[in-house]
Amino acid sequence: MSPGALAVLMLAIGVLAGALITTAAYAPELRRIARLLDARLNGGASANARVTIGSRAPGIAELAEAINGELDRTMQAHVASMRAQRDFQRDLSALSHDIRTPLTGAKGYLQLAVDEPDPELERRRIDAAVERIDRTSELLDALFSYTKASDPDLALDTEPVDLREVVEQCLLGHYPDFERLGWEPVVSGADAPRVVEANRQALERIVENLVSNALRHGSSAPRITLSDESERPVLRIENRVERPEAIDVEHLFDRFYRADAARQAGGSGLGLATAAKLAAAMDMSLGARLDRGRLTIELR
Repeated sequence: MSPGALAVLMLAIGVLAGALITTAAYAPELRRIARLLDARLNGGASANARVTIGSRAPGIAELAEAINGELDRTMQAHVASMRAQRDFQRDLSALSHDIRTPLTGAKGYLQLAVDEPDPELERRRIDAAVERIDRTSELLDALFSYTKASDPDLALDTEPVDLREVVEQCLLGHYPDFERLGWEPVVSGADAPRVVEANRQALERIVENLVSNALRHGSSAPRITLSDESERPVLRIENRVERPEAIDVEHLFDRFYRADAARQAGGSGLGLATAAKLAAAMDMSLGARLDRGRLTIELR
C-alpha cells in the first residue's frame, strides 16, 4: 500500500472513531432529553421537571440550559393564562350578577304595578322598574365601550384638540349633578388653551369617565388642574374619598375593579378601565395616587 493510501485510510479510521466516540457521548443525553420532553408533553412528568445532564460533552450543558429556559417561559405563560382565565370568569360572574340584579328588581316592580289599584302607587312602581332597566342599559353600554377600547387593532384618527374646552364642556354637562350634591368644582389652569393631538370623541369619553368617577365615588367637590409638564398637557382630577383604605390604587384601572366602598355607589367597574385603554391608544397614560384621604387621577 502506498504511503498516500495509508494516510487516507488512517484519516478515515480516525474520523470514524471520532464519530463513534461523539455518538457514544451525546446519544444517551439526547435520548434522555427527548424522553423528558415527551413525558412533559403527555403529562407523564411533573410540570416542574427540568433537564439535567450526566455528561461533560461539549455543548450539552448549554443545550440543557436553553431547554430549561424555554420550559420555564412556557410554564410562566401557562400560569399567567390560567390566572387570566380565572380572573375573567370571576369578572364575568360579577357582571352577570350586576346585570341580573336590576332586571330582577324591575320585574318585581312591574308585577306589583299590574296588581296595584292605586294609580299613584302604580306610577311610582313603573318608574322604579324603568330606573332599574336604565341601570342595566348603562352597564351594557359600559361593557360595549370597554370591549371597543380593548380592541388590539383599534386605530384612532387624531387632530389638535383643546383639552381645556373638553373639560369645560364635560363640567357644564354635569352641572345638575354638582348642583344636586352642593359641590362647586375648583378649576385651575384653564386660562389658556391646552392643545393635544387626540381623537376628540375618545378624549371626551376619558374626561367624562374621570369626572363621573369623581362624582360617583368622591366625598367632596373635585379639584381639577390643567398644566403643562415637559411640553405636554396634564389633567389632574383630585377629590376626597370616604374610605381610602378600601381603594387599591394599583388595580384602579383594571377591568371590573370596584373598591368595596364604591360598590354601594354603583358603577360598572369599567369606566376607568375604558379610559385607560383609550388613553393608551392615543399614546397617553393614566395614573393614580392616594394621599391623606385624597385620590388624584392624572392624565398625561
